[in-house]
Amino acid sequence: MQNGDTSVEQAEIGLIGLGVMGSNLALNIAEKGNKIAVFNRTPEATKKFYADASELQGQIIPCETIEDFVAAIRPPRPIIIMIKAGDPVDQQMEILKPYLENGDIMIDAGNANFRDTIRRFDTLKDSGLTFIGMGVSGGEEGARHGPSIMVGGTEESWKRVEKVLTSISAKYDNDPCVAWLGNDGAGHFVKTIHNGIEYADMQMIAEIYGILRDGLKLSAGEIADVFGTWNKGRLNSYLIEITEKVLRAADPVTGKPMVDLILDKAGQKGTGKWSVIEAQNMGVAATAIEAAVAARILSSQKDEREAAEKIFGVPKALAAPADKQAFIDDLENALLAAKIGAYAQGFAVMAAASKEFNWDLPMPTIARIWRAGCIIRSQFLDEITSAFTKDPHVANLIVTPAFSKMVQDTDAPLRHVVSHAILSGLPVPALASALGYFDAYRRGRGTANLIQAQRDFFGAHGFERTDGVDKPHGPWGSGLDIFSK
Repeated sequence: MQNGDTSVEQAEIGLIGLGVMGSNLALNIAEKGNKIAVFNRTPEATKKFYADASELQGQIIPCETIEDFVAAIRPPRPIIIMIKAGDPVDQQMEILKPYLENGDIMIDAGNANFRDTIRRFDTLKDSGLTFIGMGVSGGEEGARHGPSIMVGGTEESWKRVEKVLTSISAKYDNDPCVAWLGNDGAGHFVKTIHNGIEYADMQMIAEIYGILRDGLKLSAGEIADVFGTWNKGRLNSYLIEITEKVLRAADPVTGKPMVDLILDKAGQKGTGKWSVIEAQNMGVAATAIEAAVAARILSSQKDEREAAEKIFGVPKALAAPADKQAFIDDLENALLAAKIGAYAQGFAVMAAASKEFNWDLPMPTIARIWRAGCIIRSQFLDEITSAFTKDPHVANLIVTPAFSKMVQDTDAPLRHVVSHAILSGLPVPALASALGYFDAYRRGRGTANLIQAQRDFFGAHGFERTDGVDKPHGPWGSGLDIFSK
């Protein structure tokens, strides 16, 4: 263990927190030829990590104390903090501060709320120290072999870590999936929206699975075949790939499909909820993401759902379509259509945040660095990269030439699938929300004129007229008169 011997070559970067994600990220950094200092609150964890690192030990400086850890890193010192989000990060920062010098950089690589990142960045503004909020996507496997990395902070601090982060990032056709996206909370915000899209994508896949299982009565293996075929086409993606693998896996105890033995209660860690809250804060419709978050909440209410089924039963499903393969083809196109809606909503939220926080988020770059390493990586992101490269400031992804054509081509299958599911009592909240979003967005004259009339009637809120006449209130008399009759 490092004991303050200054003759030892200094590390290029440091990392605190040797849990699963931290350990994998540290090994990735070392494997790519970067010397790294590591520290964990419990020295035993540091010793075990170093012992298990085998041939990578020469790239790792294990440290027992914060003093030794900081001394082991080349100034200006970039220090990755990979611990539980929230208060523990603030506490660790306070412990570190007395040992740091001007220019040193603390890097939160956890799933932090971007507003916490902005606060931490501002707190350090006049201290000589600085902060990076770094979104890391790809799970344990990505951390070890190449994640997608979203960086927020000063451009100067980014340049200090650019070489290391570029070396460890996932590569798509040799293009590194890492980028500096803007100041303070930009990186963590983009990671939050990434996770919101991920929620929607997973929920839509689950809804399609439900139609195949409960509507077409296919077995797990048969459904795996369907997803395997789709993964060879336009839906090619990490989530479709692992869905096939999950559906093929057998329980080693019973031999039954593993997925059939898993309780239908989905967990969540907050990033999906944050993305919905921020979309609403900025007045952006993100209905598919909202539906996915709500669906996870409903899934957790297992006892209530079972009690409700005893009272109401479930609707009788429609007979399976006569041409089963044609319907499966519709399911594929419906999933593509809904996926477009979810991504369009996510990018619209990021565009609004970019203006709100003066980040100037580079939309083509975001799509580009999501093409490998991250959970939502897919062939689809190539097309999004191309669309935003041609028009970085387009109002909505679905009106770009490539995607408007896709929406038109998949509109009828999405309607068919949602209609069939609803008439069969099969829940498809995210698919239906995507369809509702398309229908509302494409309709030049909606029904909010009635809402405006109602608001003016009971609250004199006023409205704009279609003929431009400057009379912002209706001829209702007093809206309160109705209550006196």
